[in-house]
Amino acid sequence: MTWEPVAATDELEVGRVKVVEAGGRRIALCHTEEGWYAIDDLCTHDGGPLDQGEIFGHEIECPRHGARFDIRTGRPTRLPAVRPVRSYPTRVRDGVVEVEV
Repeated sequence: MTWEPVAATDELEVGRVKVVEAGGRRIALCHTEEGWYAIDDLCTHDGGPLDQGEIFGHEIECPRHGARFDIRTGRPTRLPAVRPVRSYPTRVRDGVVEVEV
């Protein structure tokens, strides 16, 4: 596993999501008041782009059919999704968000 820089901390406001690439993967980077979270960008229900979804607390909602995932763990929290998305550790170093892939 390796840490990859994906965004400057000032690039993304609290409550927003941005798609980034790390380790050849498309990842939804989520910024909340509690910190930074990273999950696979594609909904496990039908491949919807999670970076276009909305954050509700610790959940992100897929814009296609309303499935929700816990951004801390990737666990599905609302149907129609039943399979988790992969989650990735994050850290901030010198004003840069890094994702471990």
